[in-house]
Order: sequence, then C-alpha cells, then structure tokens
Amino acid sequence: MKAKTEKGVQDVKAVWFEDGRVVMIDQRKLPGRLEFVSFDNYPDVAESIRNMTTRGAPSIGATAAYGMCLAALNGDDLDRAAKDIKAARPTAYDLFYAVDYMVRALGENTDPVEAADSYAQIIIDKCLAIGRYGEPLIKDGAKVMTHCNAGALATVDVGTALAPIRAAHDKGKNIFVYVSETRPRLQGMQLTSWELLQEGIDHAIMPDGASGHFLREGVDLIILGADRIAANGDFANKIGTFEKAVLAKELGVPFYVAAPISTFDFNTPRGEDIKIEYRSEEEMTQISGVRIAPEGARALNPSFDMTPAGYVTGFITEKGILAPNEIRRVLG
Repeated sequence: MKAKTEKGVQDVKAVWFEDGRVVMIDQRKLPGRLEFVSFDNYPDVAESIRNMTTRGAPSIGATAAYGMCLAALNGDDLDRAAKDIKAARPTAYDLFYAVDYMVRALGENTDPVEAADSYAQIIIDKCLAIGRYGEPLIKDGAKVMTHCNAGALATVDVGTALAPIRAAHDKGKNIFVYVSETRPRLQGMQLTSWELLQEGIDHAIMPDGASGHFLREGVDLIILGADRIAANGDFANKIGTFEKAVLAKELGVPFYVAAPISTFDFNTPRGEDIKIEYRSEEEMTQISGVRIAPEGARALNPSFDMTPAGYVTGFITEKGILAPNEIRRVLG
C-alpha cells in the first residue's frame, strides 16, 4: 500500500519478516500515527493478534504464519505454538488456515522464513486476482459502499474489498466510496478512510446506522470482506454486515463478498456453526479510557455477525466470481 512516511510516500506492507523479527504496522495507532512494532517470539505475535495490533483475516493469517516461523526458529514446541496462536481469535478462518499451512511446511523441513514469506506472497497474489475479477463490476461513476476494513492493512497488501475499488481507480474510473465508521473499533473511519486517502480515492465516512439512507439514495453495489465463509455460503464478517445485506436485498442493490479461498471453511457446514467472538465491554463503554456509558450499564460487544448465503450476490475470489451455490467447485 502507499503510505505517507517521514521519507515521503512509500510502498509498505501491513506485516513482514526482517532481521529475525516479525514487523507490522500498529493499526491501533492509526490514523494519527504510522508506527511499526516488531516481535522476536511467537507469544508476543499471538498477543498482537489478540489485542488487534494487526487486524483483518488475511493479515491475521500472515501474522500467524510468521508467528509459527519464529516458533520454529526459536526451537519452541510447534504443537503448543500452533494451539496458542489459534486461540488468539476464534472467528477468522485465515488464522487457522495459515497455522495449518505452516505446520505442513515445517513438517516437510521447508525453511521457516521461506514458508512464511511464501504464505504472505500467496495472499498478496490472491488479492491482486480479486481486484482483477472484481474491477469490471464497478462502472465509471459508480457509488460503492463498504464496511470495516478489508484493504491492504487487513490483507498484508492490496486488499480484498478494496482491491476491485483500487483497480477501478487505477483504470481512471470516477468512483465514490461510502465508508461505514464500524463501531466500536472504528476500523472503517480510522483504517479504510486512511487507506483511501493515501490512494486519492474519493470517499466519505458515514455512521453505521445511515446504511439504509444512502442505499435508498443510490448506491450501485456493496463490496465487503469476510472472516469465515461456511461450506453453504453463509459467512461471518464485522458486526453490522448482516443489516447491510438485508437492506441491500430489500432495495435491489448487489451485495458482493471479496475473499480469498483461504477464508472458506469447508469443515463448517452452516453459518450457525461459526463461533462468534465477543470482545470486552470496555470497547463499548469507553473511548480512550474515558467511560462514556452510565456507571453500572452493561454492554454486549459481538465482534462479528453471520449473514446467510441467500443475501450474497457473489463471492469475488482469486478464482473468479462465484455464486453461493458454486463455491464448492473451488475444491476441484
């Protein structure tokens, strides 16, 4: 992704391996500061996933791969490392996919750094393909709505939902993006908007609750990401996705999910079988450590919701655009 640094505008990745350490953008500091953190042991990498230093299913997967890389280099128990890293967050399937990928690669005596770098590059290549397949869906003058962050920060580089948007922009199409703020962690406001500003893509942040208002006013399509897609096409994504899907179907707006095949969990039959992560009440009741809710009030804070496949127009993958009833053909 392009980012304005002290050295000017540079191409940077969300996470990478350098000099024996896992280096990543600290996404908790954006958009105010672009800061990098690094770790030399897998427990700290697992904690970076848990505390959302790194976010987005594919970036979480790449981070997990690098965590397993460190475990191998440091001589740690790989079974324990795999278990600990998988426990960092329960919903995003790329996390599990990446750990299993590394277990297989390390079992074949592949160099740990080579294996993890290869995994990260595979994700980038898949996102580029998602951009190529999704770009024709976005016509010149289109208004696109997205939710949460499914850009380069969430996917090592390029993005899933933002990949077709970037590709359309690079082809000179005049487009406008509605960016949901995405409470309570504000990934849309703080991360997606920041990325679009770096790329010079016209957009505006909107309250999550304004989705219906703007969809009725003339949004051409919705493109967003996914954290886990069940075998039947039901999928989990950031909380607030389900409402957009229902409204889009009611108003006749095409609803696309952009995700690599690594996000598909064919061992999970239906969306009801996806474990939904609940995070701390303080994410809801506090802002920057200051309580904004009444003392004594409780909060419910699901990080994701599940959207049934019937609301999905198509899945934009590295193998093309698939209808929900076509996704099993990627197993062939």
